Amino acid sequence: MSGRVAVVTGAGRNIGRAIALVLAREGVTVVVNVRANEEEGRAVVHEIEAAGGQGVVIRADVADRDAVDSMMHRVQQRYGRLDVLVNNAAVREEAAFEQMEYESWRNALAVCLDGAFHCTQAALPLLKASGQASIVNIGGLTAHTGASKRAHVVTAKAGLVGMTRALATELSPQGITVNCVSPGLIDTSRAGNTPHHHAVHRTLVGRAGLPEEVAEAVCWLTGTHARYVTGQVIHVNGGAYLGG
Repeated sequence: MSGRVAVVTGAGRNIGRAIALVLAREGVTVVVNVRANEEEGRAVVHEIEAAGGQGVVIRADVADRDAVDSMMHRVQQRYGRLDVLVNNAAVREEAAFEQMEYESWRNALAVCLDGAFHCTQAALPLLKASGQASIVNIGGLTAHTGASKRAHVVTAKAGLVGMTRALATELSPQGITVNCVSPGLIDTSRAGNTPHHHAVHRTLVGRAGLPEEVAEAVCWLTGTHARYVTGQVIHVNGGAYLGG
């Protein structure tokens, strides 16, 4: 994958960070997107460079179309190409539906779903020119199982599954594969309490997953050995989807 360029949204921490590091390990130049915390993004780029890779941090709110257009313009000017887009940016706050503010509902959809729309549409001219491009949307276990206090996030993530299937069909003539990786019960750092659904679901393997295990699935889907895979949802959850 040496010589390719990737944009990973929400890449300052957790799963996004792991994806950026794994892609860079394979020789991909990684654009580390962050919404606000440039320090986190620079830290990821430093890790990439310390391991011999190449990366750059670009601050842009994926819910802001002008910011996304500016980010993709910078990618075009700096690299002249884009081969991989990973729509990872998300919000994961919890709130009972009866008390949920409409602003919280809209924010979840704006970041998770609208953000994927903006980034994908803005990136398409570069992706089509690649000839071997891949888009990976990062979904979630609860989009398939449901979850209390996450109606907004579940709805947004379920929308990503529909978007994945629609775009896989539409973009295949341009040589673009589109897939969704759906993590579940991953050991990540987060503000606040452990999510409610973590207490409900159990893995079959008896442990939580690592961000790097999600990243490896993304890496495979964007590599040369997965060109026959498109329109799929790849579950990375230690069997939690089966285990209940």
